[in-house]
Amino acid sequence: MSDGSTRRSSSIEDYMRAIYGLFERGEPVTNTSLAGRLEVSPSSASGMVTKLAQQGLVEHVPYRGIALTPEGLQLARAVLRRHRLIESYLVSELGYTWDEVHPEADLLEHVMSDRLVERIAAKLGNPVRDPHGDPIPAADGSVEELSTRLLDELPPGAVGEIVRVWDTDPELLRYLAERAITIGDRIEVVERQPFGGPVVVKVGPPSDAATHALGTEIAQALSVALR
Repeated sequence: MSDGSTRRSSSIEDYMRAIYGLFERGEPVTNTSLAGRLEVSPSSASGMVTKLAQQGLVEHVPYRGIALTPEGLQLARAVLRRHRLIESYLVSELGYTWDEVHPEADLLEHVMSDRLVERIAAKLGNPVRDPHGDPIPAADGSVEELSTRLLDELPPGAVGEIVRVWDTDPELLRYLAERAITIGDRIEVVERQPFGGPVVVKVGPPSDAATHALGTEIAQALSVALR
């Protein structure tokens, strides 16, 4: 394990995590999408992608997109492992709520040694999911994948378990928490309102389920493992 002294710069690590995040979501990985995700100018994103390609971390085919090389994939997952374990520790051991942890992990992931990260993993029992349901890569870079569908894609009558929240927007996470909608809950699609209206769902055990009308933004942020 590295003590952190041989790591890439924090800006490179941020880009690698952003590229992987877009890939995870199935979104196009381009200079424009990276600029939007990282809140930088398209020219800054383009310059960094060129640097990453020179270092063998990405392959960039103009007008077609950006892909991680095997070395880049390993680096991205190492950064994600630190980030998601930190989030898990903050919630489990320090009393943070799931809407508070993302910015803290953004800072800590660049300065925390791998030795400390592995101590955290051991303390938590080597979790495979963070508080938002995001998979935590193992120390060897492998990832446990689940077969899921976005809530927005499900037809009326579909029943499953909420296993992931894709959005890190604190307001969205607080909205869900205030309505007691969280990871592990049973969810049933009751109906889909026409003309872009909300998805009506029941959340919780059948005997005590609460009914909610969830808008498109939330329906596209929740991943469900069907039963």
